[in-house]
Amino acid sequence: MQNSAVFVPHFHWDREWYEPFQVFRHRLVAALDTVLETAEANPDFRFTVDGQMAAIEDYLEMRPENRDRVVALVAGGRLAIGPWLILLDEFLCSGETIVRNLQMGWASAAALGGSMPIGYLPDMFGHVAQMPQILARAGIAHAALWRGVPGSVDGHAFRWRAPDGSEVRTEFLFDGYDNGLDILLVPDRIGRALDDYARMTAERWGDDPLLAMAGTDHNAPDPRLAAWLRQASGDERAITIATLDEYIREHVRDEVSAVVTGELRSHVRGNILPGVLSVRLALKQRMAVAERTVDHAERMNALWSQRDDSPFLSLAWHKIIESSAHDSVVGSGTDETAEQVEARLAEAAHTARAVRDTALAEPAARVPSDGYLVANPLPFPRTALVEVDVAAPTEGAVLTATAADGSTHPVQLVSKAPTVLSDERMDASQLERVLRRIHRRELFGRLIDHYELTPGSLVFHLAEVPAGGPFDLLILRQEVAAAAAAHPGEWTVLTLEEARATALVPVDVPASGLASFRVGASDRTDARPTAFAPATATARTLSNGLVEVVVAADGTLDVTGADGTVLRGVGRLVDGGDRGDSYNYAPPAHDVLVSRPVTTAVELLENGPLRSRVRVTRVYEWPTALSSERDLRGDRTAPTPVEMLVEVRAGEPFVRVSTAFLNQSADHRLRFHVPLPEPAAVSASAGQFAVTERGLTAEGGWGEYPIPTFPASSFVSAGAANVLLDHATEYELVGDGSELAITLLRAIGSISVNIHPLRDEPAATEIPAPGAQDLGVRIENRFAVVPSATGWQGANAVALAEDFRNDVLVARGTAPAGDQLPPDATGVGVDGADILVSSIRRVTDDALGAGTEVRLVAMSDTGSTARVTGAFTRATTVDLLGRPLSSTPAADGLELTLGPWEIRTVVIR
Repeated sequence: MQNSAVFVPHFHWDREWYEPFQVFRHRLVAALDTVLETAEANPDFRFTVDGQMAAIEDYLEMRPENRDRVVALVAGGRLAIGPWLILLDEFLCSGETIVRNLQMGWASAAALGGSMPIGYLPDMFGHVAQMPQILARAGIAHAALWRGVPGSVDGHAFRWRAPDGSEVRTEFLFDGYDNGLDILLVPDRIGRALDDYARMTAERWGDDPLLAMAGTDHNAPDPRLAAWLRQASGDERAITIATLDEYIREHVRDEVSAVVTGELRSHVRGNILPGVLSVRLALKQRMAVAERTVDHAERMNALWSQRDDSPFLSLAWHKIIESSAHDSVVGSGTDETAEQVEARLAEAAHTARAVRDTALAEPAARVPSDGYLVANPLPFPRTALVEVDVAAPTEGAVLTATAADGSTHPVQLVSKAPTVLSDERMDASQLERVLRRIHRRELFGRLIDHYELTPGSLVFHLAEVPAGGPFDLLILRQEVAAAAAAHPGEWTVLTLEEARATALVPVDVPASGLASFRVGASDRTDARPTAFAPATATARTLSNGLVEVVVAADGTLDVTGADGTVLRGVGRLVDGGDRGDSYNYAPPAHDVLVSRPVTTAVELLENGPLRSRVRVTRVYEWPTALSSERDLRGDRTAPTPVEMLVEVRAGEPFVRVSTAFLNQSADHRLRFHVPLPEPAAVSASAGQFAVTERGLTAEGGWGEYPIPTFPASSFVSAGAANVLLDHATEYELVGDGSELAITLLRAIGSISVNIHPLRDEPAATEIPAPGAQDLGVRIENRFAVVPSATGWQGANAVALAEDFRNDVLVARGTAPAGDQLPPDATGVGVDGADILVSSIRRVTDDALGAGTEVRLVAMSDTGSTARVTGAFTRATTVDLLGRPLSSTPAADGLELTLGPWEIRTVVIR
């Protein structure tokens, strides 16, 4: 029998879930009031605040007068706070978001006395492979968690190893983070209950004291807890109250023999609830947009702005991190909770967009107003296609784009806009009302180039960039008043815009750099062709010399890659029922799969030479709902057109695909299939600083069917198929590895269901969530397909995914029209195979001053050499909390040798 036990009073606090944030915060304030009162009244009491500073920040915003009380308890070691800002879902945000979460949480805890140095991850739905390295590179040597640990771990601790070899000792909460509650059910029988539990679990503890986590969701421990435990302690058993940090530092062996490498997604000792990867699609897309926007904003602000907008960027990151909570972005809350998360992510993107656009406005001020600035957020040079609005050429004229060095490039016209914006008849007495539309020189979103005033007629000529002389609104008013008085009766008011067109322009942009161009009519025939073969299309084919696409009769695609690899049947859509909930998919007992369209139509939209597009429209008859008993799909169907836009661009070795439809069906799952030339036994997906390989099955146990659906963030690869992704999503290898299936939509109507075919116990209360059906919502997804016989590394998927996800940024110039274009400018460059640059941002050190922080990851199992170039003379390697480790001169650039899967952060000055 275990004769010693350590009780860790705590709570687990879901910031929002089955109630929205403010409702939960009202309960949080009351709970932490109780914690402070209990700790101050009883010196033996300890409390661990769930590993997340959001609970403390939210509390002190309502109770600012209690800050000193919190500080005193932290200083006394009786209140353990941090290290995270929030307990996140690790698979539904970027690796950079995980790092910023830890940085913000650590800093917030430091301001109150210091953080608990434990990577506490009690309730996440599985854990990413690189978490041990993230913790270790922040100086954190220990973790504690519950879900996802494989069955090979038979003790209460293991060494968790990241792909790079980093390790953290990890406390395994094998009975959950509330295992002590059953012991406390009857206060005067705690001793007997503890003895029983110790006997049941003795093999796990060995010579270490038993850990009893005394807490649960959304409740403070009973203030009498310490007294109960004192009463239960005696000669035969020693009971201690501690923080989680104290238990790990003072009561257990640091040496453990069990080692687990990589991600933790086993179902053996706890449900990992994999359906959260695909429910409420909009939240996953909003998260990706917010992360991408703040990343671009940081890069633009660091490299091209004199203004330090760090406070705005911190605000954007804070809102993103709040939204990454494991009951927030996952979409397992009520509709009102999901709406709040979506709004918060939108606000984060809005804040970052303001910083990004303000930073771009500074170099745009050096570009003439008849030209455009292009900024490359990626640290390698690229030729990008930019879509801009230009003056349409006259009949027979040719448009070309002129770069700053005087070279010209061909332009592809996509569309033309009408020139008549308004044609009105009115009495002369009403002309003054027309003039009220004019704001200084602006009218209908354009600028007045000139006007014509003749008896009975007023004609405005508008332009994007006026070529005429000065415009004086006061003089126009006087002239119109005089003309109206001289010529009463009916007048014609005509507003004409110069003919406009949408043009595609190829632009060569340096690494992290700036370029500019202007478009104009030309009779020159020496425009430099692009370095790539043209993109061409017919009614059913697209090609650019690197990838070829043929649209089959059923609307699927046969895609041939640069190495001759062919993927046939790409884009087969399979729709089936889903009687599950926000946590787990479940097919109805008598499912009906719909994979054949009723009709198929193909329309040629663009035929190069820079971009070619076709639109494939397939109409499906999908059942609109499950039957009343929910075990089969209903008889009523709705004809649902699914538009698939297929696009190839000059120079790109992949085909871009986007799908869109108006969802009219409830309780169903739609997947996009990519058949493989040969069955694959292994898949690999990229996300959170790693590419993780997985098999065809998942390890089962507990009470959850181990459906082998897995997360992917930037790309997923299986056999000869590589699919580049826009946002975090769910995939599965189906048909014994013969097809890759990517989930486009999972529509469900309840947070949890009490009776679930693939899960033994409810994941929550059965609360309706009709918004998670996405009825009447236009569902859009975009990705790109890269055929390659040599897998993701041979396809260069790491770099291609970055190129696909990160468009260049475009801003109109604001200098006087006709001025000379400024020369191109290069920012921070990073060169190296399979190198991911996760972040480039402005930082300031009290001792070293301002600098630019660059975070790199070697995304391979062989490591890589990265060369960093730019305007700097010294580089400082820092840990993930920004603390300096070493410094070196770097006048000629910086060469870094990174080990396999290594995360390295440097600050250049």
